[in-house]
Amino acid sequence: MATVSAHVARTLAAHIDHVFGVMGNGNAWFLDALARETSVPFTAVRHEVAGVVAADAYFRASGRIAAATATYGAGFTNTLTGLAEAVQAEVPLVLVVGDQPTAGCRAWDVDQLALASAVGARTYTVGRTDASATVVLAIEHALARRQPVVLALPYDVAALDAGDVPEAPALRHPHPLIPTGEFAAGLVADAAHALAHASRPFLLAGRGAWLAGAGPALGELAEATGAITASTALGRGIFPDARYDLGVTGGFGAEDAMALVREADVAVVFGASLNQFTMRFGELFAPGTRVFQVDVSPSATHPHVAGFVRGDAAVVADLLVDELAARGAEPSGWRESVEVASLRAYPVPETSEAPDGLAPDGLLDPRAVAARIGDLLPADRVVVSDGGHFIGWANMYWPVASPDRMMMVGTAFQSIGLGFPSVAGAAAAKPSSTVVLTTGDGGGLMALADLETAVRTAGGRGLAVVWNDAAYGAEVHLYGLKGLAREPMLIPQVDFAALARAVGAEGVVVERLADLDRLAAWVATPACERPFLLLDCRISRSVVAPYQHEIIRVNS
Repeated sequence: MATVSAHVARTLAAHIDHVFGVMGNGNAWFLDALARETSVPFTAVRHEVAGVVAADAYFRASGRIAAATATYGAGFTNTLTGLAEAVQAEVPLVLVVGDQPTAGCRAWDVDQLALASAVGARTYTVGRTDASATVVLAIEHALARRQPVVLALPYDVAALDAGDVPEAPALRHPHPLIPTGEFAAGLVADAAHALAHASRPFLLAGRGAWLAGAGPALGELAEATGAITASTALGRGIFPDARYDLGVTGGFGAEDAMALVREADVAVVFGASLNQFTMRFGELFAPGTRVFQVDVSPSATHPHVAGFVRGDAAVVADLLVDELAARGAEPSGWRESVEVASLRAYPVPETSEAPDGLAPDGLLDPRAVAARIGDLLPADRVVVSDGGHFIGWANMYWPVASPDRMMMVGTAFQSIGLGFPSVAGAAAAKPSSTVVLTTGDGGGLMALADLETAVRTAGGRGLAVVWNDAAYGAEVHLYGLKGLAREPMLIPQVDFAALARAVGAEGVVVERLADLDRLAAWVATPACERPFLLLDCRISRSVVAPYQHEIIRVNS
C-alpha cells in the first residue's frame, strides 16, 4: 500500500523531469516518496523562492515542465515572488507545497489558496482518494494555460495510506489554436494582401512563436516576402536566416536597426505581447506602418495593431505562405537592398576614448566589458539574466543561437534577485552547455543564499558576471536624476569574488579589460577540469544603458 505522498510523487514523476526545492515539515513525506519510489532527480536549493525560479528557468531552457517544492506557511510565502514571475511570464510549472491540516488552521498557518490566487496561480488540493487524478489535472492546467499551479498537500493527509498507485494516465496536451471561420479567414487574407503589396515588409517574433515551433514557417514567410526580421529579447535567434535579421527590438536594439524598422510599411508580429519595452514606449513603428499581430491572446495587445489574427504562430505563418503562393506574390527585395549586419552592430567605446576599457571616472565602461566578454564566451552558451539596469548588456553584446538560450527571469514581474537560482534550472535543462549568469550587485546580494546552489549545480559549466557598480543602478539613473536622496540607492562595495571563493568557486575581480584574460583561459579549459567562475566587474555608474534613456525620457 502507498501513501498519498507516494501517489503524488509517482504520478508527478510520470510527467515531469526534475524537482527543485527545500525540504520542510510540509513536504517531507513527498520528498521521501520522490527519492524512494521514483527516478526523478531532486535538486536542493537554499531558499524556497529558488525552487520556483529554477523550475521556471528549466522550462524556459528546455520547453519541458518541472516542479518545485516547499513546506507550508513561511516556506510557501517565500515562493510568492517566483510564483508571480512565472504567472506574468506565462511559464508552466507545478509547485508542490505542504498545507494546513484538514482539521483547520494552526497558529502559524496562512490562507495559501488566497495568496496563490492573489498572484494569479490556481491551487489544486490533494485528497486521500483523488491524489493521482488531482496531480494530472494540475499538470494539464499548467500546460494548457501556460501558468504555474500550486499542488497543496494537507499536513494530516500526506502520510495516509491511499492504496495502490494507479497507472499514470497520458496527459491531454493542448492543440495548436487554428483560426477558423469566415472572419478569421478574412483576417489572414487581409494580412497576406498587405504583405504581397508591401515594399518594405517586416516580421517580428517573440517567445510565443518559439513555443509554437514557428521558426521554420517564419523563415519561409520571410523568404516569400523578402522581409527584414527581428525578435523580442526572449525570441532572439528564432529566424533561421541571420543575414537579414536585425536582432532584438526595443530598448535593447541598435539605434540604426531601430531606425530601419520605422521604414517598414507593413509589419506582422508573431507571438509577442508588444510590451512597452519592445515597442520603445510606442516609438518602434512609424505612424504609417500597418501592423498585424498573430497571437493566442483573445485580442490585440497594443493599440498600434491594425489587424489581429488569433491563432498559433506556426499555423498562421504557414497559412500566410500558402496565401501568398496562391496570389503569385513575389518577394519585395527590400532585405537584399540593405546591409543588415552593419545596422545591428552595437557601439563599443574607442580605445582612445576609453583606455583599457575605462570610463572617465576610472572605473570600467560596461559596454567595453560586455563586448570583450561576448568575444570570449563559448558558442554553446545559455544566458540567464537577473533584473536590473545591466540587463541590456547581455542582450546587446552576447547573442545566442535560439530563444531557449536567453532567459530573463524576473523582468516580467519587475523583480531582481532571482539570478543565482536560475543557473540551477538552466544547468539541469542544458547539461552540455555553458550557463552564463548576468546579475547586478543588488540582485546578487538578494540571491546570495543560492550562489552555493549555482556553484554546486553548474560546476565548471557555470559562469557568473556581476555588474558591480555599488548601487541600484536603475534607481540611480532614474530617481537620482530627479534629485531624490541617493543614499538609499547606494550599496557599499562588496567583494563578490571573495564570496564566490567561500562556496567553492573561483572569483576574479575585474578592474581592467586585461583581467578578463582569466575568462579566456577558463573557456579554453575542459569543463570537467575547471571551477565555476565568477567575474566581479567593477563598473562605472556614469554609463547609462540605451533602454534606460528611453525610461528616463518617458518618466521626465
